Amino acid sequence: MHRNLLPVLSLLLGTAFLLAGNGLHGLLLPMRGSEEGFSPTSLGLLGTAWASGFVLGCIFSQRLVRRIGHVRAFSAFSALIAIIALLTGLLVDPVSWVLLRVITGFALAAAFMIIESWLNERATNETRGLIFSLYMTVTYVAIVAGQMSIALGDVTQTTFFMIAGILYCLALLPTAVSTATSPAPLKEVRLDLKMIYRNSPVSFVAMLMIGIANGAFGTLAPVFGASVGLATITIATMMSVTIFSGAVMQLPAGRMSDRMDRRYVLAGLGAVAGISGCLIVLLEPDNIAILFGLIALYGAMSYTLYSIIVAHANDFATSDQFVTVSSGLLLLYGIGTIIGPLIAGVAMAYSPYLLFAVTAAAHLGVAAYAIARTRIRAAVPDAEKDSFASTPSARAATPESINLDPRAATED
Repeated sequence: MHRNLLPVLSLLLGTAFLLAGNGLHGLLLPMRGSEEGFSPTSLGLLGTAWASGFVLGCIFSQRLVRRIGHVRAFSAFSALIAIIALLTGLLVDPVSWVLLRVITGFALAAAFMIIESWLNERATNETRGLIFSLYMTVTYVAIVAGQMSIALGDVTQTTFFMIAGILYCLALLPTAVSTATSPAPLKEVRLDLKMIYRNSPVSFVAMLMIGIANGAFGTLAPVFGASVGLATITIATMMSVTIFSGAVMQLPAGRMSDRMDRRYVLAGLGAVAGISGCLIVLLEPDNIAILFGLIALYGAMSYTLYSIIVAHANDFATSDQFVTVSSGLLLLYGIGTIIGPLIAGVAMAYSPYLLFAVTAAAHLGVAAYAIARTRIRAAVPDAEKDSFASTPSARAATPESINLDPRAATED
């Protein structure tokens, strides 16, 4: 096991640098854009552009990787991301940033898929669960570390753009010296929306809705924070609180969904997330403790929904459909993250608090539809359910990370 894990650790280190750079750069752009006076709509387009590129990267990057090989492709994509991080510091312009974010999203999706395919190649039945757990831990910790680092300086300077570029370049080093053999070619990804809807209408609608909510929040929450006068460190902490509260809540909510109809759990989580958003809109809290309490509640509910939706969909799928169903849901989530920032950006032109009106509408839609479906389709018997399992942050997940999931082992 030790021999198998040593090459994996170098790959996880490269993943950590990529995610830390992405966490820093993704938070830096909306905060710097706010300082420059960019409109909420243009800042929302940053999220739409990144998500569009990421979805396209998940679908089309396999051909390029197959043509030039994993090592050279990963080096090229990482270098491209680093160059773009530096360019965004030089070209402080909303149109340039939107165009560059499409390329960043595409290249990051490809880089993540390459590393995840390497990890999957090294995983055995003995180590798959451990490797997957390590990957999830690295995902959450690296994103938060990247976001929190922004509190150490001034976003109006070019320093953080250079740091993001350095982090992306550092991601090259562990893979360059790794002894891990090149994995099998990346698998083609096919988005079959009709199949996903037939399998589970609740999962289809809920995944699209939480993509809209999380895409809007992940892109524009820093803009909200700057608009209501929060300090840089407070904004970074706010973003990290949502991620960690969601990570902590996954297991308790997942275990609850194993013991009852998952649709009721989805409805409860969606309703509470929606209510927390409504309270922020109605109260417009200027007390940090109240705001953070509502934000933490939002994160605990909203960032838990993804894993339960995947589990619910796979309750209706056959044992050999896990990768197909989960990959389709992931791309559907990506479509939602394309839509969400655009809608929220338009709404925030009237009031920054309307960001949470958008997220609340999406979450309450999840709750209402889940309850409605309980009257149409019977619940899966407990004996036929798959056990709940946590998933990596959907912000960095690709179809290759789904192949790494222990639940995919039955299809190998």
